[in-house]
Amino acid sequence: MRTTSNRNRNHILVSFATIFLLLSNATHAENNNGPNSLVLSCGSSDAIKDESDGSTWQPDAKYLVVDDKSTSVKAEIQDPSLPSVIPYMTARTFQSQSTYQFPLQNSTSRTLLRLHFYPSSYPNFNISNSYFSVVAGGGVTLLNNFSASLAAEALSQAYFIKEYYLAPSQFPTLNLTFKPSDNSFAFINGIELISMPPLFDTDPTLAGTGGSDDDFDAAVTIPIQSSSMETMFRLNMGGQYISPTNDSGGLMRSWYDDSLYIYGAANGVAVEANATVGYKGLPSYIAPIDVYSTYRSMGAFKDVNKNANLTWIFQVDPNFMYLLRFHWCDSEMTKPNQRVFDVFINNKTAASQVDLYAWTGSIATPTIKDYVVQVNNKSAGDSQQQLWVALHPNDKTKAEFVDVLLNGLEIFKLSDNAKSNLAGPNPTISDMMKKYQQAQLAPITFQAQDKSSNSNLLITGAAAIGVAAAAVFLFAYSNKKRDPKGEGATTWLPISWNSNSTTIKSSSVSGRSQGGGTSISTDAACNCRYFSLTEIKNATKNFDESNVIGVGGFGKVYKGVVDGDTKVAVKRSNPSSEQGVNEFQTEIEMLSRLRHRHLVSLIGFCEDNGEMILVYDYMGLGTLREHLYKGNKITLSWKQRLEICIGAARGLHYLHTGAKYTIIHRDVKTTNILLDDKWVAKVSDFGLSKTGPNMNQGHVSTVVKGSFGYLDPEYFRRQQLTEKSDVYSFGVVLFEVLCARPVLNPSLPKEQVSLADWALRCARNKTLGDIIDPQLKDKVSQECLNKFIDTAEKCLADHGVDRPSMGDVLWNLEFALQLHDNPEDKRAAGSGKTGSVDLDHIDQDKIDHNSLIAMHRNTLNLVDDDDVFDDDDAIKKGDEDIFSQIVNPKGR
Repeated sequence: MRTTSNRNRNHILVSFATIFLLLSNATHAENNNGPNSLVLSCGSSDAIKDESDGSTWQPDAKYLVVDDKSTSVKAEIQDPSLPSVIPYMTARTFQSQSTYQFPLQNSTSRTLLRLHFYPSSYPNFNISNSYFSVVAGGGVTLLNNFSASLAAEALSQAYFIKEYYLAPSQFPTLNLTFKPSDNSFAFINGIELISMPPLFDTDPTLAGTGGSDDDFDAAVTIPIQSSSMETMFRLNMGGQYISPTNDSGGLMRSWYDDSLYIYGAANGVAVEANATVGYKGLPSYIAPIDVYSTYRSMGAFKDVNKNANLTWIFQVDPNFMYLLRFHWCDSEMTKPNQRVFDVFINNKTAASQVDLYAWTGSIATPTIKDYVVQVNNKSAGDSQQQLWVALHPNDKTKAEFVDVLLNGLEIFKLSDNAKSNLAGPNPTISDMMKKYQQAQLAPITFQAQDKSSNSNLLITGAAAIGVAAAAVFLFAYSNKKRDPKGEGATTWLPISWNSNSTTIKSSSVSGRSQGGGTSISTDAACNCRYFSLTEIKNATKNFDESNVIGVGGFGKVYKGVVDGDTKVAVKRSNPSSEQGVNEFQTEIEMLSRLRHRHLVSLIGFCEDNGEMILVYDYMGLGTLREHLYKGNKITLSWKQRLEICIGAARGLHYLHTGAKYTIIHRDVKTTNILLDDKWVAKVSDFGLSKTGPNMNQGHVSTVVKGSFGYLDPEYFRRQQLTEKSDVYSFGVVLFEVLCARPVLNPSLPKEQVSLADWALRCARNKTLGDIIDPQLKDKVSQECLNKFIDTAEKCLADHGVDRPSMGDVLWNLEFALQLHDNPEDKRAAGSGKTGSVDLDHIDQDKIDHNSLIAMHRNTLNLVDDDDVFDDDDAIKKGDEDIFSQIVNPKGR
């Protein structure tokens, strides 16, 4: 088996962010109306208050000092992904060179400039023909022959924001000039200017000089006071997305999850601070406190760490110098020489023997360091280049722990002092992106009848897969061209445009054309590949029964082959059933936005001729369940079982903490943990999943759904869903893995029918060894077994508040694996004890600091019938009643 993407797929998906900072969902708080800021809605004739955040956007006309021919226009289409109509639904177009002039509150400080672009459809303007340059201040070229349409297409989002830090000026005003290219036009939707505090007041060190401990005096600093900058990346390492409204200093910056940029499989662990973090002299505007309250480290595996790096890779424009700002705050170490590491940028030593406690002199104290590096072409034909950041434990000082950490990272492109240039080339779509788009990159026309005006609404665009890192959306919609035989080429499009309904209505809300049938958001549908029914039939040999690999939900799962040699799993609903629509929609909405090593990838869907079909990566080794019970294919070793549980825990932890909103799976069980041909576990089936846009309440009130045997009793009683409901279900999975028996077995005595109840009773009575899988007898160390059982027990606590988080569960499982591989390594067990550790009730006066270090490490990355087993452990009924089930042992 192989997946449909290579191991660097995530890096490809986010490579376009190297040119544009993905500031999606940016909002503008009331500070935008303060004395040090100016926000303009270009093309608007009046001041407009944005009700979503209370900010007021001013009209731009009075700031135009050179304007031979500009036009105010309104967008014809409101993309659903727009965070607000302001400033995106109006624009100012320029058909000749035009200049804005803005007053500067403080010309001696840098000015933060943001340019908002929404390359949509405007009356009398073909946005794909727009090419222009933008020059700021004393001749700094920000954009050159720039196409916002190509940029949005490559970024796969409807709108984007360019962010710059302009060098201090000797003048009290700032000029911003738009220059259309020949026979073209320029446009802009919104402009923000904020007078900056002294964010860059120290010259950075050139990487490769002064990095070694023997040659520190040779450090070379690069003067940047006269350089302007463009923001390329801003990441919160090991933490979640931080929105502009939660930024510090009123700067309205967005901080993104770093996991998509991590190189290789060594993702490290995401850690939350176990000490109170304060700025302690560092200006609060440097970064929000949340950046310093989480970090990414390598973890507790000493023997592995000493031969490895924690590495991130970024795509950048070549032939520029880049400033990298490292944000550090070590909330664990209490003395020098406990954690010491080196920093490399493009294989150049930026810093050697970094000891954060020695640097700051105290625990949980934030600090920053700036370094610069020159990035050149590999060859004359390269349009983009890679920027590598690697951290490696330093062994020269014989530090107590072999580990590294990083809290945050910002990367800025520096202007060329000689040319005063920041402009890079227009972005291009990668080969991987082209493959996903099936080579249909040319704009496609979809015509919908607008009944209110009896005119045709023309929608053009190019479809593309979305960038997972920032929840961004497609520039415009595209329709699937069909030939009379229905065998048109594949493209990407909203699901409703392929329904059986022949009536297409124009939405008065967004201008989006909507058809009958299933309702899928545009961004979700466009981030998936659309398959015609003909393609699906060809892939599965017309749904040949010999290709059935599972029976689940409302239909069967088939093995298929697309694009010549790519194996896929095709989940087909029963065409005669009208049920499962919600699960079908939810599966697409969830998985189209998620990409993680331990989540099954959704490739695409088909909604054609009454069919509801989902296409996934093919998982060659099937479900976890079928490798546990008698008659299983292969007897799993204890290490394999641990590694599978760890992989599944990583996927669930990502759902709970790695996305913008908490995602609760709601149907965690061993049939929803699939295995690829390398035994990598992936969580699947998101048809019942729920997302909480506001988890401040701590729960989502919802009708109880799930699978009996795995169902959280607190959720069942209170009908209030939390992420701890997934933790309970995962605890059942852990006991299922340990005992290799079904979670419900009616053939057993009453007290033994439920595995969860029986396992807890045996654990309390110290008789759990009697029900453990006999295949594991004498093959598991007692320390490892104790840790595993203790973790499973805590997951099954009756009240969610008493259960650990998935991050804590993950850490415990990784520690159990470490105890299995290295029984003598008890670093994480505190004072050499191998007993369980209560992560939720810690008396900090009674445990040593090393225990705290270990305990707070964690990683980033009811159906109507229950599952009932007969004497042969085969499923008798139940899973037929849930659509979101890729593989079921009954079908094998």
